[in-house]
Amino acid sequence: CTFDQSFAFGATLKMAERGSRSPEQPHGNYLSVWLTDVSGPSPVPKFLFEAMEKITEKILLERGTPKTNKLEQIKTLNLSRMALKSEDLPVLLLSKLCSLEQLDLSGNMLQKIPKGLHLPGLKTLNCSDNEMEDVLSLEALSNIEELKLEDNMYLTVNDEHKVIFLLPKLRKFNGKDIRSTANHIRHGSTEILSKRVIGVWEQSFNLPNTVEAKGLAAVEKSFVEAACTQIKYGPSSLSDYTRWRVEMIAKEYVKSLVGEEEDTPPAKISKTKTNNFAAKRITSPQKRIRNDTELNAEASPQKSSCLASRVLTETIPRKSTRIQPTPQKDTTAEPVSLKPLHVLQCHSRQDNPDDFKTQLWSCAFEPPLAECADDSRWARTVATCGGESLCVINCESGHVLKKYKVPEEEFFTLAWSTVQMSRSSGLTRPCNILAAGGKRGLVKLIHPRANLAFGEFRASRRAISILCFSSSNTSFLFTGTYENKIILWDIGALDEDYNFTVSKLLILETSSTPLHLSLLPSSPDKHLFSGCDNGLLVYDVQLSKNKLKRNEEMEIVFPVYKKKDKKNSYRTIDGMSFLSEEIVASKSHMQGSIYLWSWRETRGSWNSRKKEVPAVILAELQWSSYGYVACGDEQGRLWMYHITDSMKEHFKSGRTVSATEVLQWPSPVRAGKGALQGSSINSIAMDPDLQYLVALTEKNMAVIWKRQCR
Repeated sequence: CTFDQSFAFGATLKMAERGSRSPEQPHGNYLSVWLTDVSGPSPVPKFLFEAMEKITEKILLERGTPKTNKLEQIKTLNLSRMALKSEDLPVLLLSKLCSLEQLDLSGNMLQKIPKGLHLPGLKTLNCSDNEMEDVLSLEALSNIEELKLEDNMYLTVNDEHKVIFLLPKLRKFNGKDIRSTANHIRHGSTEILSKRVIGVWEQSFNLPNTVEAKGLAAVEKSFVEAACTQIKYGPSSLSDYTRWRVEMIAKEYVKSLVGEEEDTPPAKISKTKTNNFAAKRITSPQKRIRNDTELNAEASPQKSSCLASRVLTETIPRKSTRIQPTPQKDTTAEPVSLKPLHVLQCHSRQDNPDDFKTQLWSCAFEPPLAECADDSRWARTVATCGGESLCVINCESGHVLKKYKVPEEEFFTLAWSTVQMSRSSGLTRPCNILAAGGKRGLVKLIHPRANLAFGEFRASRRAISILCFSSSNTSFLFTGTYENKIILWDIGALDEDYNFTVSKLLILETSSTPLHLSLLPSSPDKHLFSGCDNGLLVYDVQLSKNKLKRNEEMEIVFPVYKKKDKKNSYRTIDGMSFLSEEIVASKSHMQGSIYLWSWRETRGSWNSRKKEVPAVILAELQWSSYGYVACGDEQGRLWMYHITDSMKEHFKSGRTVSATEVLQWPSPVRAGKGALQGSSINSIAMDPDLQYLVALTEKNMAVIWKRQCR
């Protein structure tokens, strides 16, 4: 090209600088040309342009697959060996790649990922052979499952640990499976460091009397410095990572203390804290209403039609408020008194304290274990599930002892069992394990006290709706699924390395989704009762009959079925429990009451030539109890029934039995949120002696109630 003589010409050709990058790469080089006016007293740049920009929409379309003319459709992108620096990555342009799953940035000169880059679908990232110095910038790409950072000379083992902690879904790092290591980094070491941080605080620090910004900042600074100085953990090569985590945990802890101070009335400040900062404590005033008279119809806890019709797909389990009885002991004793003790928000997605959308679905108390009777931390523990996590909570302290997360899972159900673990000596010891399942159709097996998720197996191609262990054969597990099947599995015994073998024993066909499973208390190896979306079915589960696939032996039908109309079905049985060897409580969310019926009399009236058999109703309760039965409603209230021996005389009288007591929603308060309104109770659990009651809501709150002395 030619230029006017009044201009001077300059050009710079920038080629690849490192031997691993070939100058033949078409987008790895660029030509800069500028013109300067030299006719005046001082040179003034007229314009600057690049003959070839590094990253343009055209380049992205050329290097992306599948071939398309829309950035939003690109799934794989190769930007390797282009001599790119961090500032060369156009954030706004790259953020249009909303479907991008794989990105190759290897062989460049990147020092960090630019701030603001948003790639929600990205699962695989290759940043090897760069000049990376800052791994914290990777935190924004939180959905990454596979990452390569090899040949980045400035990165250390501390940075590798930071990356594993910051990316919760990362399972493959530099070509290696790191899931077991990641579990320890994210949970095991975090729990240990959290306890030590709390120890430093409780030994030497307190919040200032008046929580002002200046005074609080000084206390926080002093506390963080003390924690970082005093706490030593792991090898010296990881000291930088340990200090980084301790500083983070210490700041979170101070923040949790301040939040609790703000949320609690000055005269009732609680100093009890959770061991897991994912558990956001919400303090709640105590509120309880004793009801000695029959409630009017408007107060009856009937499910609304919108709740009844909300479940349409396999990914959302049926709205069901479970019936939960206590073992029958002394039915002539005085009614118990319960008050709210804790309200926990421990299932929040990404630990977001403003998450009131995650639904909590199931809870169950851990069976007592004689070998661990002296460990107060594990006394009265309850497991809860909802969203992508499971929690094991100490009811008295409110501490979340263990938290287990599975990205992209939604847990719907869980169940405890005590199984035998063999030892090298040939002896066995009992241990409590937890089974959990949800929308992915996988059963996860966990030993919480050992902090170990030791196995899984696929129970269904669709979601799991309910789990139930047998009381007579503790390794027998029933799984109800959205394939309209109930399958009996034997997971066998565990060896000392947690090896186990799963075998399928029985397949029970259902006409709709199983929502609740119960075994006959006197003979759990003979009959299984399944409350389903379309009725209550009874199965013969005796393995001696040598028939792998079976249909129901009978269907129990109820008077409420006569109310069926075009818009509503009254056949859904979403709650059921044996209150004694003979008496059963069952309900439908459309019913507005609970039936107590006799299994012995019902079976006695059955004509084996017909599958349907009418239940022999003993009593009808306004939501129910024998000994005690509790049921939650859509306003967060708990309906409690205490039925004594004298009340049995009125069974079959035709009169509706009113609730003994209605526990009102405790109206928890959070700073900036005010009093939180009650929401539907999805599940209830009580320990055997009714010392604690746990209720789970559809808005990510677990309420723990404690029995009070009268």
